[in-house]
Amino acid sequence: MQSQKDTTANDAESTAVSVLAWLAGEPEHFSRFLSLTGMAPADLRAAAGNRSFLAGLVEFLMGHEPTLMAFCEATETKPETVVRAHTALTGGANAGGW
Repeated sequence: MQSQKDTTANDAESTAVSVLAWLAGEPEHFSRFLSLTGMAPADLRAAAGNRSFLAGLVEFLMGHEPTLMAFCEATETKPETVVRAHTALTGGANAGGW
């Protein structure tokens, strides 16, 4: 049986993967993400399994409210879900003014 902590971690990782999938379909946001991180598109598949990378995806989203709201609207995700994912992935570090 999974603990609440495991469920939260799994949910957080799922949210982060949703962010990546959404970004991949949004050329302007995706380009900004790649530019800010210095990553190449070819590096994303391997990085997607890295918890620090997933935390960075959520951090990117939270760092720019218009991007966060665009993601939430497009995916019908509540902003609070993104905040919880950030907390779970970073151990509670605060970013983007949240």
